[in-house]
Parts: sequence; C-alpha cells; structure tokens
Amino acid sequence: MSDTPGKRLRVLVVDDEALARQRVTDLLAHEGDVEVAGVAEHGTAAVEMIRALQPDVVFLDVQMPGKTGIEVVREIGAERMPPTIFVTAYDHFAIKAFDLAAVDYLVKPFDDERFEQALGRARRLVNLNEVDRLSGMLRAVLSGQHAESGVEVAAPAASPYLERIAVEMKGQVRIVPVEQIDYIEASGPYAELHVGGRMYLVRERMQELEDRLDPAHFFRIHRSAIVRLDLVQSLLRAPGGDYAVQLKGGVRLKVSRSRYEELGRVMGVDG
Repeated sequence: MSDTPGKRLRVLVVDDEALARQRVTDLLAHEGDVEVAGVAEHGTAAVEMIRALQPDVVFLDVQMPGKTGIEVVREIGAERMPPTIFVTAYDHFAIKAFDLAAVDYLVKPFDDERFEQALGRARRLVNLNEVDRLSGMLRAVLSGQHAESGVEVAAPAASPYLERIAVEMKGQVRIVPVEQIDYIEASGPYAELHVGGRMYLVRERMQELEDRLDPAHFFRIHRSAIVRLDLVQSLLRAPGGDYAVQLKGGVRLKVSRSRYEELGRVMGVDG
C-alpha cells in the first residue's frame, strides 16, 4: 500500500451494477494521481483482487448479491483491508458505524463534489500512513459494536435488482430511480428510458436490463420493449393477430405473440 506523499493511488472499484462501476471509474479518470488497478463485479472477485493487487484504496459497494461488502471485509480481515470507501444506497443502515470505521462512505446517488471529498480523505489517510489506526476501528465495527458510539452494525439486505440507473446528459450524470420508469424501448445499441414524459438514453442491452429489473414490477413485452406492470391499463388484440398494451396515459406498445399470453397470466387475465 502507498505510504509516500505524491505516489499514485492504485484503486480497486467493486460494485455489482455496471452503471455504478462506470460512474466511479469515470470520476477517477479525471484524477491525475490515481490509477484504476482493477474492477470487480461481485464480492468473491473483490476478495481475490484485493489479495492479488493489494490496492491502496477500495471503493466497495455494501449491497451485493452473494457476498456483501461487509462480508468482503470480514473475509480479507480488518488488519489486511486497504482503506475503504463504502458505497451504499441505504443511508439508514449503520452509516455512523461506517463513518467511524471507513475512510468515508458514499450514499447513492452521490454528486461529483461528495466523491471528491471521499477520495480526498482516502488520499490524505494513505499519505499520512494512518492505515493501522483505521484497521483497529474497522475491527471494532466488525465485532458488532463500536465501544465509543454504541452504534449497532447491521448489514443491509442485498437486492439483486436495479434501484437506480445513471444516465449521462450534457456532460452531467443524472440518477433515475427505477420506480419512476414507465417503459423502456430499444434504440440500436441504446435503451430509451421513458420517465413521466421525458426520455433518457443509456448504453445498455435490453437483455441485461430485463435480467436486472424486478419481475414483480417490470415485464418484457417484446424484444424491443419493457413495461412497468402497474401502468398497464389494457391488453389489446386486433383481428389481424396483432397484440399490444395500452398504458395509463395513452401510450400503446406492441406485444409479441409469444409474450401476450404470459403477460395475461401475470396480469391475472384469463384466456
């Protein structure tokens, strides 16, 4: 690990969401003294890469399927864990404990200024060689409670589904809550997110989005369209054999023949 002022920071980025990983790596690309040593998509890979790469700093997502960020730290061991910036969508879970134990934490969605603050703290800690002191705090938190704060540590339940999607607009990143999406349509290599009359483009494949969206709330009606189920007002079947749905608000979207009956079952429509 780096302990000399001015040395380039080698950073590992760990997050199971591709857009979240891209957000952090894009921000790090603007830092002249930072090298992205690696990117991990899940906790198991994170453990392997921390041991193999020995990064100076880790951006670590807390909620990941399979192995959470807290479980990654436990497996590595607090005394061997690099300075860590926790990333979480749940600001009500043990944030005070994270603040005591980690370099910093970022609550999704975070802005550029908040990211700079967290990275600045990590840079100062590494340069001042205070990693050992941080490891002691981290051990206390992982034991279940910090003696001074009395803050209980509860690992948030990992959700396998997308909750937010980052979209880039005019050089800025906007965070779109998934619960606000009305429907999604394919547009070449992009997907169009339709949100309350507005449209945002993201470079994502429809299959990947379908896999990451909660099937209790979203349904792929066609190879080029996904709808939010609670917005489906009616299922339409024309005499010529064409199928469609009408959404609340009047939007009509084509439904493939193979998906029409399944959609009817999901919506509780007989026949």
